[in-house]
Amino acid sequence: MLNKRYLPSITALQCFEAVTRHLSFTRAAEELNLTQSAVSKQVAQLEELLQHLLFRRVRRRLQMTPAGDLYLVEVRKILTQVEMSTHYLRSYGGDTEVLRVSTPPTFGARWLVPRLKGWRLRHPSIHLDLCSEQEADDLLQGRSDLAFYFGQGSRPGTECLKLFGEELVPVCAPGSLPDTPFTDPTQLTDLVLLQNASRPQAWHDWFDNQGYHTEHSYHGPRFETFYMCIRAAQVGCGVALLPKFLVEEELADGKLVIPWKHAMPSTDAYYLAYPEHSAEVPKVRDFVKWMLEQIDSPTSND
Repeated sequence: MLNKRYLPSITALQCFEAVTRHLSFTRAAEELNLTQSAVSKQVAQLEELLQHLLFRRVRRRLQMTPAGDLYLVEVRKILTQVEMSTHYLRSYGGDTEVLRVSTPPTFGARWLVPRLKGWRLRHPSIHLDLCSEQEADDLLQGRSDLAFYFGQGSRPGTECLKLFGEELVPVCAPGSLPDTPFTDPTQLTDLVLLQNASRPQAWHDWFDNQGYHTEHSYHGPRFETFYMCIRAAQVGCGVALLPKFLVEEELADGKLVIPWKHAMPSTDAYYLAYPEHSAEVPKVRDFVKWMLEQIDSPTSND
């Protein structure tokens, strides 16, 4: 529950933000259609709440304090989010429902998005709000209606639908391959191993799965997402270890190749989770039903 004692008004935040841009209470007041004294009072109340000065006068000119600089970063985020949320809600008709779905970024872009046309055609009155991966707490607190995730099929307070597993394969640009074929997988370290931040053990486990060991399995540039790894491999930065289903298109087009043909099954899988209490909510139930159809017919776009 919010402590309203420490919750400033939107007007106060708007006044503060306007003053930071103009470094003038008078010009900020003109922009906001308020009096200069009203803007000054709002900022003074904000400073009293924060127990920090946000501005100071130096040689009759207004300057921001370090506390003001720090606060401005957060205030702009808040005002931008409020504005975006307002535009977002205004864009819907009264009969439109919103279904909020979170997903790992590359999984969403590569696997989920190509299938969404079928969902839209079947459920035109449900507006899909797709966002990047969130934590399980966000799901339970209602920030998302459903969440795709990679891991084990157990999250407290949720129903978890297993979608499919994955196989990890090394991929690189054709031009990265040496003239002489590799004779053992550890020679891939000559190409530079591209590391994924979410799977720090992946290369070590892939070598170990074949009975090999190399001290270089943790060495190499680190990327936050699979998409970054895919692009890095494409432009010749090295060899990436990726779920094969995420790079089927590049492999088919010859933009990427598999330099050592060993696919390692992951012990985890992809799941779709939703809160137990929303299992019978129509829009959630419809999405789960539609997703089951996608799994049964992987190439379907209906």
